Amino acid sequence: MTKTSKKNIQEAVTGVKLADIIRGNVRQYTMIGALLIIWLIFSISTEGIFISSRNLSILFVQMCTTGILTGGMLLVMVSGNIDLAAGSVCGTLGALVAFMMASAHFNPIIAIIITIAAGMAVGAWHGYWVAFRRVPAFIVTLASQIAFRGITLLITDGATIGEFDQSFKLIGQGYLPDLTGSAEGFHMLTLILAVAAIIIFVANDLRARKKRVANGFAVLSMPLQIAKLVLISAALGAVGFIFADYNGLPYAIIILLVVVAFSFITTTRTSFGRHVYAIGGNTEAARLSGVNIKKTLMKVFIIMGAMCGIAATVYTSRLNAATTAAGVNFELDAIAACIIGGTSTTGGYGTAIGAIIGALVMASLDNGMSLMNLPIMIQYIIKGMILLIAVWVDIANRKK
Repeated sequence: MTKTSKKNIQEAVTGVKLADIIRGNVRQYTMIGALLIIWLIFSISTEGIFISSRNLSILFVQMCTTGILTGGMLLVMVSGNIDLAAGSVCGTLGALVAFMMASAHFNPIIAIIITIAAGMAVGAWHGYWVAFRRVPAFIVTLASQIAFRGITLLITDGATIGEFDQSFKLIGQGYLPDLTGSAEGFHMLTLILAVAAIIIFVANDLRARKKRVANGFAVLSMPLQIAKLVLISAALGAVGFIFADYNGLPYAIIILLVVVAFSFITTTRTSFGRHVYAIGGNTEAARLSGVNIKKTLMKVFIIMGAMCGIAATVYTSRLNAATTAAGVNFELDAIAACIIGGTSTTGGYGTAIGAIIGALVMASLDNGMSLMNLPIMIQYIIKGMILLIAVWVDIANRKK
């Protein structure tokens, strides 16, 4: 290696400063700061009840449905489209899985597989009209929103369907068994998993840093690198402690983590993900670059449909019932979570981590305002104003 190349690599190692990081990730850091402020306000207002392990564990489980839907909504919005039918489809699929188990006596596994497959079929239907018939996604999914609300009523016959097999209820209500035994009331297996997650994260991050240095790419200075590892490890440890202090890790959270991992890998590690960003950023440029617009959009909506099926399964399991009102406004919560998490309203930008943080913000608002016994109309007003501010921030950032 020549002296010049060594010098370039050394400059790369110290080339990324704190100010550069903040400028490049202003949306994510703003949202993390807002989340911490929200938690602080609710913790003070509820005299510490909000921040208790029990409440935070429940909050994370309540977030799962919205969080799973954001896994698909992120791709839809990044591609420059919208899905207004996600909530209605989720309600219909929840009624479908409930009907198959409670009335048709299907095996829960078979019922879940059929439900997810049905969601993918709905997504293919939306993708066909959007990609091949060039009907705006707004219109296609708005039509489905109305239609699937009627299909839900048809399946349920206007009544609640409930009481499922115990194995199905575990999906939304169960916790990972502590195979190691417990000590001082803690769920030891959850603590072990949290420590393992920290070790894997640190090892992968250091490996990625080493690879970037070897190729001459810019990386964080060592003090910032250490600060990053410490902060994220502390966050992972805190989450692990919360779950370990109250029953352990819920199965619903495990499903959510799988969805987030899928969304993260898809958007950052695959050519399909790059094509979705290209379409949302500039459709004509993507077409001229050889991206198959129709095929990519079809895949996007099929994934959205699959996420609706998974979310419907988790939600129905958690409630142990399918109701005619299930799914109402779910799509709005998912859209709001993506926007609050930094996803652009015009397409081309958004991250899986930002979207899940947005979902956590939405769940925190619902949970905290409920603990404070705020009237429902006030809750709607506050959530609406927060969404408006998030869109305004997005527009202001794009202008800059």
